[in-house]
Amino acid sequence: MTTDDAVPKQDRSRATRQRLLETAVRCLATHGWEISTVGFIAAEAGISRGAVQHHYRTREALILAALEHMFEERTTLLDALPDPAGSGPERVHAVVTGLVEAMGGELFRAALQVWTVAAADPELRAAVVPLERHFAREVHRRAVRLLRVDDSDPATRGLIQATLDLARGLALADVLTDDSRRRARVVRAWSTQLAAALSASEEPVGS
Repeated sequence: MTTDDAVPKQDRSRATRQRLLETAVRCLATHGWEISTVGFIAAEAGISRGAVQHHYRTREALILAALEHMFEERTTLLDALPDPAGSGPERVHAVVTGLVEAMGGELFRAALQVWTVAAADPELRAAVVPLERHFAREVHRRAVRLLRVDDSDPATRGLIQATLDLARGLALADVLTDDSRRRARVVRAWSTQLAAALSASEEPVGS
């Protein structure tokens, strides 16, 4: 086989994996862990079960690959957040709103299914925890960049962590019902407090 013949085959294989991972994420978010078997995901993706197992020999391998894909997609969403102009409470509100929106949605719902199972499955938990820690570090780093703060200060670091914990909590509240109105009020209230706290932390002592 020539190189020219191999490239399209590699492209097809890459496209198949991408479709599988995207379908696995959608199935987890929409149908849950129990229903999202290899056979179900294969059928939803329009791919034979044998073709799936050619790429991922076990369900766990497919789910973990989907989880990594989720983290990459969520990181991409965070990277795509605009860096608002200006300063003050409105800028902080825009950043917090973006973080909350990026950390929720389908990707969060899919990840939640995996976390729930991993809590009672030591092997799955051992695989998931390092991925979660890596994602948490990346989210924190991006939040610091967008808020333009120095998180070497413990108080500031705590405020960033509280913001991210708030974002996860609001994403969880939105799983069963549309919580958008209450979420908007909470984000506004927290953003106002966060802006004031960050501004105070930047003031010289004794000013």
